[in-house]
Amino acid sequence: MPDRSDRPFHALTAEETLAELSAGPGGLAPAEAAERLALHGPNRLPEPPGRNAVLRFLAQFHNVLIYVLIVAAGVTAALQHWVDTGVILAVVLVNAVIGFVQEGRAEQAMAAIRDMLAPRSAVLRGGRRVTVEAADLVPGDVVLIEAGDRVPADLRLIEARGLRVEEAILTGESVPVEKAVAAVAPEAALAERLPMLFSGTLAAAGTGRGVVVATGPATQIGRISGMLASVETLTTPLVRQMDLFARWLTLFILLVAGSLLAYGFYVGHMSFGELFMAVVGLSVAAIPEGLPAVLTITLAVGVQAMARRNAIVRRLPAIETLGSVSVICSDKTGTLTRNEMMAARLALGEAELAVAGEGYAPEGEVCPVDVAPGPGREAGTDPGLLAALARAAALCNDAVLHEEGGVWRVEGDPMEGALLALAGKIGAPGGDRTRRDAIPFDAAHRYMAVLVEAPEDGAELLVKGAPEAVLALCADRMAPGGGTVPIVPADWHRKVEKLAADGLRVLALARRAMPAGQEGLSHDDLAGRLSLIGLVGLIDPPRPEAIAAVADCHSAGIRVKMITGDHAATARAIAAEIGLKNTDRVLTGADVEALDDAELAAAAAGTDIFARTSPAHKLRLVTALQARGLTVAMTGDGVNDAPALKRADAGIAMGLKGSAAAREAAELVLADDNFASIATAVREGRTVYDNIKKVISWTLPTNAGEALTIVVALFAGMMLPITAVQILWVNLITAVTLGLALAFEPSEPGTMRRPPRARTEPLLTGGLIWHIVLVSGLFVLAVFGIFAYATERGHDPALAQTMAMNTLVVLEIFHLFFIRNIHGTSLTWTGLRGTRIVWACVLTVTGAQFAVTYLPLLQPVFGTRPVPLEDGLLIVGIGVVFFALIETEKQMRLAFRRGQHGT
Repeated sequence: MPDRSDRPFHALTAEETLAELSAGPGGLAPAEAAERLALHGPNRLPEPPGRNAVLRFLAQFHNVLIYVLIVAAGVTAALQHWVDTGVILAVVLVNAVIGFVQEGRAEQAMAAIRDMLAPRSAVLRGGRRVTVEAADLVPGDVVLIEAGDRVPADLRLIEARGLRVEEAILTGESVPVEKAVAAVAPEAALAERLPMLFSGTLAAAGTGRGVVVATGPATQIGRISGMLASVETLTTPLVRQMDLFARWLTLFILLVAGSLLAYGFYVGHMSFGELFMAVVGLSVAAIPEGLPAVLTITLAVGVQAMARRNAIVRRLPAIETLGSVSVICSDKTGTLTRNEMMAARLALGEAELAVAGEGYAPEGEVCPVDVAPGPGREAGTDPGLLAALARAAALCNDAVLHEEGGVWRVEGDPMEGALLALAGKIGAPGGDRTRRDAIPFDAAHRYMAVLVEAPEDGAELLVKGAPEAVLALCADRMAPGGGTVPIVPADWHRKVEKLAADGLRVLALARRAMPAGQEGLSHDDLAGRLSLIGLVGLIDPPRPEAIAAVADCHSAGIRVKMITGDHAATARAIAAEIGLKNTDRVLTGADVEALDDAELAAAAAGTDIFARTSPAHKLRLVTALQARGLTVAMTGDGVNDAPALKRADAGIAMGLKGSAAAREAAELVLADDNFASIATAVREGRTVYDNIKKVISWTLPTNAGEALTIVVALFAGMMLPITAVQILWVNLITAVTLGLALAFEPSEPGTMRRPPRARTEPLLTGGLIWHIVLVSGLFVLAVFGIFAYATERGHDPALAQTMAMNTLVVLEIFHLFFIRNIHGTSLTWTGLRGTRIVWACVLTVTGAQFAVTYLPLLQPVFGTRPVPLEDGLLIVGIGVVFFALIETEKQMRLAFRRGQHGT
């Protein structure tokens, strides 16, 4: 690259900028781009400085329970209970290490998701349009910008057509700025540099091409401190709610512990040292200190599982929302269908033609529908009409076809790729024309227009778009053999209906001769002045996996609605193939506009097909469905879909064809644009919510059971069946293993056969509170029962306490296997077999318990004695009885619930 001139890029012309960067309008050669990438580095902002590992570790000690334990360690040291002091400090240290590791995993999960959302850009490399990672852009690259795109680097425009850009993040200007190619004064303020596009800004309308002049830290946004993206905190309203609940519960438990300390010392006249350790054990047993951390890990695991299934979570509360989605409003093209368009039928003049071929290969024959391909197929076709159609299809087009290893692929819009392939099949020339101006496709007018000029043929206006929009602009139609004849719109609307009824997406193509030398193009050049060339029917078959996913959604009580810009008959044909429930009724955009809000709410609830809709209609439909109390997930891909995505309970953007504006407005991004991934995301969302409920349903009853054991003993003036040190041990070893195992639970059978849960359903339901009471009560009975049995047998107190401690651990293990299935029976081979993680955790706990019970080195530390074999078998038997009791109670509840619902 040559030395930079003194003038800034906005003061240079487009040609001077290209020369300055040693680049051309066709972009850089791939080899040159690779060299510049090595020279300039990736086009990304520096990573925000992460928290110092030491400070992050020390932050783990900022916890009410840890403060309690540190004070307790100080008091026991003052009382010269050195073993107790050592155990307490060990618990503090292990808790800190576990929190440190869990927090690191959570941050890594979010960083991985952020990397998966890395933007991509359409660029010209060696004159060919290709899509590359935005991080691979280099100075000199020519970037193509469309409405809805996030500008990937600082660009100097070399071409702009109606381009408006939102630059509020840099200039504070709330209104989109109209961009132009002409140079401005060197001293122009940032907001007045009209030929410049700045990294991070958003294209609101129009199209443009710009050459990269700065990347990464050299961009305007890279120079501004405080604009760097940080790792999102891994939390949701549910986790915040549980964190707040844990804080208040901690305060309540500390007040209870203080009251017990006073009661035992002044009323029960107990030894302060023993009483104090008992109260510390109570506090540790009852406070669910690890619950928020385990919930965070559950979320991290769920986010990563969804990402592996091509559903990338941008905003974590969406995980909770997905479990309650009752309606999914989906786009058709590319989501429910393959998005592999191919022209299948043409309507030219009075003739209807069939198009043969495969995929995007520009190879195939065009012949009348009642004539088999082969010799004589030209009969009934008009070469002039076909040539005009091919010209419009090829030139009113922004896509590019590539052949790689004998396979043709499209770079750009698949529909435009199909039109390019059609033009290649017809074989008419058209590539020697120069595009002078263009009106990009927009949902507001629903057509694209280009002004092209050839040296020998003069200027020509070519238009493609929705048949209703294009037919309204036509004054006549091209006739076979040349010339034009009056157009009968009703006849052409019937042709459109016929093609659409066969499941084809229909486009109309039109033209107009223009004066030579005209440079600009406006909508006024089209209105009532076009000549219709003909219609193209394109086929886009449904995805087989989408058909199965729609059936899954229906069995899960989720209504699927298709919202498309296609013709009503096309939408109905595809809807019937994919299995939507109500295919008899279609609401069009015009119908939506004719209904008031109340009428639309009533109509939308019972309608599954919405055709010829605009983004504004999507927004009204979401609002109407929400007015009926439904929880709505909405898909979108365009910049104009952003309001509907924001309004929806769960906005879902397309990762492949979606604009940056749509992705940033959405809570979820589909990496593969596939409806099946939406159904998968709902399943994973329900699984994550279930696992969070399982963690809570396992943690709170076990903590309550441990705490009640001490409370009952203190109030009854009895010897503690489990010592404080043993409680500390049990709480430490089980909370960080058994509780954490539930974060990795797979989906339960029947997850997608349950109706959506109500959005207002509280987490601490009456059923969960009853479960806490039942399980904690059984824990107390079992622990005191085995302690009384051991005492009755004449075992020394240390052995009785050891047996009680092991009983508590066995109950928690059986409770884990019970809680793995909260919606069905746990008495299945799959339920008993568990998962590798569950068994790893169970074996870890079992091994640790054997070590504490039987190793002479650890027995003095924890006050344990070896448990005889027959007593060990009795303890396991108590666990079996406990499991049978709570499983029987669950089956009674499930049977009662099925009876209520008549199933």
